[in-house]
Amino acid sequence: MDRSLRAGFDVQQVRQDFPILSTKVHGKPLVFLDSGASAQKPRAVLDAMLRMMETSYANVHRGAYHLSEASTAAYEAAREAVARFLNAGDVREVVFTTNSTAAINLVAHSFGRGVMKPGQAVIVSEMEHHANFVPWQMLAQAHGIEMRIVGITDAGELDMTDLEAKLADGKVGLVAITHMSNVLGTVTPAARIAALAHAHGAKVLFDGSQAAVHRRVDVQALDADFYVFTGHKLYGPTGIGVLWARLALLEEMPPFLGGGDMITEVTREGFVPAPVPAKFEAGTPPIVEAVGLHAAIDYVTSIGMEAIEAHERSLVDHAMTRLSAIEGLEVLGQAQDRGGVFSFGLENAHAHDLSTLLDRVGIAVRAGRHCAEPLHVRVGRDSTCRASFGMYTTHEEIDFLAEALTSARRFFA
Repeated sequence: MDRSLRAGFDVQQVRQDFPILSTKVHGKPLVFLDSGASAQKPRAVLDAMLRMMETSYANVHRGAYHLSEASTAAYEAAREAVARFLNAGDVREVVFTTNSTAAINLVAHSFGRGVMKPGQAVIVSEMEHHANFVPWQMLAQAHGIEMRIVGITDAGELDMTDLEAKLADGKVGLVAITHMSNVLGTVTPAARIAALAHAHGAKVLFDGSQAAVHRRVDVQALDADFYVFTGHKLYGPTGIGVLWARLALLEEMPPFLGGGDMITEVTREGFVPAPVPAKFEAGTPPIVEAVGLHAAIDYVTSIGMEAIEAHERSLVDHAMTRLSAIEGLEVLGQAQDRGGVFSFGLENAHAHDLSTLLDRVGIAVRAGRHCAEPLHVRVGRDSTCRASFGMYTTHEEIDFLAEALTSARRFFA
């Protein structure tokens, strides 16, 4: 039964599906507020992966025997699940990678070096994760591509005026922007960005590593050209990510990695690449991880992305109220549209010291620069703590965080 059809969103029932949430840390109940780094896994994912390994595991696309055929069917069923999840136009538009970082690097190498020409430009923003920043720096250094960086406003929103100005000369081949910031929680106006990019002749890539977890993503409605996300943030396993791209683009792009299963023919003189998507999936793929991702997608779909989003909007509103009331605490970003990611600094406290103190009472938050150093420079912070929510986060956990931060302020004072 679709849980979204039940009366309301029952977070306590959802929590029962995540075995790790019953864990204690330093003798205290676990308050896990680091889902933005990697989310916990529901029993459905754990069971699906174990069942596959116990009953039907074999390499895919390579064997003319029952286990290989069963494994191949499960692997390709995961691709179909991703296509439905993103509303892809064609299942062949779904390429499995190891994570979002690998997916972006695939685009940087294959589209950036194989399709874009020296003298063109790539646009990123100053709130990007390093995974959507460094690959374009590498491309700029190696291929004569200019990298342009769009600023953000003091509220932590993308500066659309700056974006339009940097597109104006028509030299931009690709706009690569986060769909949701992993530091500020800012949700960018993806459809507007795509329309603006296309009006100036540029393709657009969205890093959906955070956004795909918190709200419904429709790549056709967004009019995206590339969209990436990773399994381990979407309550699935590590070791699997997704690149969605328009079929015509994938067919134009050259292979990124060479090896088995990405070819139709190899001779001494050369090779003929396999059709999309196999062209981009060299070697043995993440088979069991694909099954786990399929289970994770089925799990969030059964609850309903709209129900998850509504629950998390309530969490965001509650967190803004509680955290903004703490004297000496600065929350980064005041975007009008934001998801469940809160980075903050506490007066007189280094982020790592604050994180350690919170850990002693069972609260898990991330401390550091969150793989976004240019953004921390922009906001004038050496490091921050970050609390990020999942579907299993409760209002009571946010209250507990606020109380712990209030106590920490007294301690560091």
